[in-house]
This record gives sequence, structure tokens and C-alpha cells, in this order.
Amino acid sequence: MDLNAYLKDRKQRIDEAIDRFLPGDDSLPADLFKAMRYSLFAGGKRIRPILCLAAAEATGRSDVSESILPVACALEYIHTYSLIHDDLPAMDNDDYRRGNPTSHKVFGEALAILAGDALLTEAFALMARGDLQPEIAPETLLKVISEIATAAGAFGMVGGQVDDVKAEGKPGNLDVLNQIHSRKTGAMIVVSLRAGAILSCASESHLAALTDYGHKIGLVFQIADDILNVEGDRHLLGKNTGSDAARGKMTFPTLLGLENSRQKACSLVEDALGDLELFDSRAMPLRLLARYFLERRF
Repeated sequence: MDLNAYLKDRKQRIDEAIDRFLPGDDSLPADLFKAMRYSLFAGGKRIRPILCLAAAEATGRSDVSESILPVACALEYIHTYSLIHDDLPAMDNDDYRRGNPTSHKVFGEALAILAGDALLTEAFALMARGDLQPEIAPETLLKVISEIATAAGAFGMVGGQVDDVKAEGKPGNLDVLNQIHSRKTGAMIVVSLRAGAILSCASESHLAALTDYGHKIGLVFQIADDILNVEGDRHLLGKNTGSDAARGKMTFPTLLGLENSRQKACSLVEDALGDLELFDSRAMPLRLLARYFLERRF
């Protein structure tokens, strides 16, 4: 299959759904919705919602179901909120994201923080809207919301961000680094897959396989990100490179070197593909995405 065509189609569907679900900047407070929409529509690849949809397709859904789109879009809200806050001066202090000025550079720090807060809150409001998801049993939806809350919070992404900040400038430790990124990056990737599978009533064996696959590709995604920060094209990335080294961040290239980092990522991809052996051709997007994460240039 043509992965680029698949990604383009799924991104378009997700973008259209987000545009429907989120009030326009003519709603009050207008500045807040303008800031929320600015970051949401700043050129993101929609990887997490696409993984959610792909997992649903792999485990039973023949195509994108309207009932799964609210959860998929909520995952993008949460991801975007995390980027807005990551870019703040108190965190990574980045001026550009995806080639555009970061939220706090356009709207100021206070409104950027509030836009992130609002996106996180609206994500859960959207997921709780049973009227948009009539095919989904309430107990199934509650399970998904609970898992996403855990993945996004203190035991997942936010906890990983705290550990990442605390590790800056400290001696490298591979176990610590793996733990940081299993939470900071991996938790939301894993839960995106699990959410799609649970919403499509996947079997326990399929759910376990997708969980294992998610842990591996989450780490691949982070290793590729670390490598791109060293040798990526800043014009393609839409942000400056070398920021990890400047901040003394613990990364895979600093601990393993570039070549060993690439080899580790390649090995993880092969293992992740093995996790998908019990799936049929409907999991082809997930197979191709594993290699896409490894080979991406932006």
C-alpha cells in the first residue's frame, strides 16, 4: 500500500473532525480559541490519532469510524497541549515549532499556558460526549478515557517530562533514559494504539500485541527524534537543531553514539514487526509506520 497516501487521507479526516469539534475563534473568549487553533493547525503530522485509527482498523474496523474520531482527535489535543508547554521558556525555551513561531512567541506566555490548559481539558470533554460515539458502550469509553488520563498524567507523559528536566546536565544512564522516554514519549503512543483497539473490541491477544508494538515504536520515535536533533535539516524540521546538547539533555546519541543509536532503533523496528505477526493485511499501515518512524526526516 501507499503509506503517504494513507497518511494524507487520515490526516485530512482528522483535521476536518478537529475543525468540527473545536469552536472557532469567533467564540468567546476569542483570543483563547485563536491560540488553541493556532497550535492545533500548525502542521502536525497527527501521528497519535492516526495510530489510534490504524489500530482500530487492524483489529476489526474496516475503515475510519466516526465513533472513533472524537477519541483520536482528543489524543491530538493532548499532544498539542504538551508541545505548547514544552516550548515555554521554563521548559525547552523554543522559538519555533514546525517552522512557525511557537505559541508563547505569538500570544505571550500567559495565553500560551492557558491554551495548553484548555486543550487538555477539552480533550476529556470531547471524549466524554456519548452523542458523538453512539456505537461505543459507555463502559468501553470509560476504560479508554481512564487509560488516556493515566498515560498523559503523573505516571505517564508529565512524569516523564519531570524526569527529563531533572536529568539535564547529569551523567548519562541508559536505564534512566529508557524510563524517561517510555513515559514522556512512549506512554501516549502506546495508549493511542490501545484506545483504537479497545474501541473496536479487540481480543486480549491483539491488545497485548499492540501494546508491545507500541512500547517499541515509541522508543524508535524518540531515538529518531534525538538523532534528528543532532544531524537533521532544521528547515525540514521547522525548528533549530542542537538544542539537546545546548541544554545538556540526556539523549541516545550522547550515550550510545549516532551509529549505535541507529542500530538500536533498527533492532526495535524488527521486534515491533514481530509483534504484528498475528495480524492480517489490515495491519499493513502499522507495519509501514514502524519503518516510517525509523526513516523520517522531520
